[in-house]
Formats: sequence, C-alpha cells, structure tokens
Amino acid sequence: MDLRHWITAEHDAVLARFDQSVASVVPQDRWTDAVGAGGSSIAWLAFHTTYHADLAVNAVLRQGEPLLATWRDELGLAAVPVAVGLGETEQPELTAALDLDHLVPYVRAVHAGAADWLGDLDVDALDRPATGPEGLRRSGVAESEVPWLYAMWTGKPAAWFVQWEAIGHRVNHLGEMVAVRNRLGLSPF
Repeated sequence: MDLRHWITAEHDAVLARFDQSVASVVPQDRWTDAVGAGGSSIAWLAFHTTYHADLAVNAVLRQGEPLLATWRDELGLAAVPVAVGLGETEQPELTAALDLDHLVPYVRAVHAGAADWLGDLDVDALDRPATGPEGLRRSGVAESEVPWLYAMWTGKPAAWFVQWEAIGHRVNHLGEMVAVRNRLGLSPF
C-alpha cells in the first residue's frame, strides 16, 4: 500500500465511522442534548472537528479560504464570531445557533474537499513546513482569541495538519460522540 492510499483510506474511514456510529443512530433532534456537566453535544463535536479540519486543510495547507466562510449563513452562524467553535469546551451560543439541517452537509463538504485534495497530493509535500498562524489570520481568526491554537499550529510540518487535524482530532472526538450516543441511551449494541 502506498502512503497516499493509506492516508486517504484513514481519512475516509473517519466519515464512514461517523455515519455508521452517530449520524445513522442518533436522531438529529437529540444532537444538542447535554449528557452531564462539562460534556459536549454531538452537534458541537461535529462542528468543532469539521471546523478544525476545514481550517487546517483549506486555510493552512491549500492557503485558501475555509469552506465555513461560505457556509456560515446556512449554518446559522452569521452573528457568531469566527473563533467560536475552535476550543475544546462547548460554547452554548454556537450550539444554539447551529442549523442542524446544514451541519452534516457542511461536514460532508469539508470531508469531500479534503479527500479530493488528498487524492492528488504529492506526499513529499507533507515534509514541508506549513503556515498555521498565517492560515488562521487569513481566515479572520485572531491570535488574541485563540493564542493556544496559534502556539499549537506554529512550526508544524504539513503532515501534522493531515495527521492530526484532518484525521486524528476527528477520530478522537468521534469516540466522544459515540460515548454521548451511548449516554443518551442510543447504543445499537
């Protein structure tokens, strides 16, 4: 198996697991349900991981505009600041504003765009330095709003943004979504 095939297979597996374990099991009207103090909802987790992947692939690696820029109105987020949704703790104002009918299409659009890009990727480019802070700035995300993210995204190679933000971070929070599903009493097992 070549490296590009392995990366694209891992990337695609994240969406397949999300579809099979969360989207097809948990009714959409339960996606904002809280399951205990300090926990996050499925809606928050799906948005959070997708936004991170969107910024990492589209703003940092492709040096363009994140898809969220064109999805903000449809998602109900026109009045929500651009840095909201990046932290690890659910921000209720974002979850309350989210139009859930457009959340999964946004998840799929970000995934499809990244998959297309990964399918044509020169894997040698993954060794090159990436411009994390520049991508955040270009996207309107100010360092003063998320200094921890600027620090995390500084000095990383392109591979890190694929390995962590486009795949690993999503897998990590997918496990959390499955735990939320189970705590909602919706485990299919």
